[in-house]
Amino acid sequence: MKHHSGGFQRALLTALGAVLLLFLALPLAALVLGSSPSALGAGLREPAVRSALSLSLWTTLVSLLVVVLLGTPLAWGLARGQGGLNGALETLVQLPIVVPPAVTGVAMLLAFGRQGLLSGVLYPEGASIAFTTLAVIFAQVFVSAPFYVQAAVSAFRRIEPELLVVARSLGASPARLLLRVAIPIAAPGLLAGAVMSWARALGEFGATLMFAGNLPGVTQTLPLAIYTALESDVRIAQTLSIILVVVALGLLLLVRSLTGKRDEAGGVR
Repeated sequence: MKHHSGGFQRALLTALGAVLLLFLALPLAALVLGSSPSALGAGLREPAVRSALSLSLWTTLVSLLVVVLLGTPLAWGLARGQGGLNGALETLVQLPIVVPPAVTGVAMLLAFGRQGLLSGVLYPEGASIAFTTLAVIFAQVFVSAPFYVQAAVSAFRRIEPELLVVARSLGASPARLLLRVAIPIAAPGLLAGAVMSWARALGEFGATLMFAGNLPGVTQTLPLAIYTALESDVRIAQTLSIILVVVALGLLLLVRSLTGKRDEAGGVR
């Protein structure tokens, strides 16, 4: 009797999980199956697609470089810090993850816009970075930095403290300790964080729309181009969507590979 009851419960749990799995997979399948190679090729030849793709690629690469250069020392400090202040700083870094994109856009306008908090310092001549390509990069850095910093903090905290003590005892300076010891050891986690950060920047929409606008060739990234194309040409919107899905899948597989290598290394230790 118990055997039959256990089998029924397993079947029920499997069925419930399958419903959610089907729900998640069906829209993606419809997106891909609703197109054809010829339609995809035609969409890729559209000037709007090429413009949005090139703008997204170079702005996200610039934002990723900024995030890694500034986020690595920040993550190192947070990983080695202790106390309430350190916890408060970690919370502040994580806050952009849960803040709605529309709020982020308004906040960036109020900080960096023509009438913003820093307008007198940044724009003595009355200009503004709002609704420029630089504003796109600002928005991407803001929304994507927490993903890299969180991953970097976790990677740095997994380093054996004894290794750092030995390095310091051998005369390693703080900068050398970070560059020559900590970063090589934490590299898989840092790379995984960088990939997730880039993926978040690539998919950024709301904050970019409000702070940078939707100007073709200037601020219109892939997500904004999809939004615009839906009003006139669904084929272009579908092509851009497939591009983003393929890139996201590749990035996800890369992250899984990097985290798998990191876990294997941790197991060896």
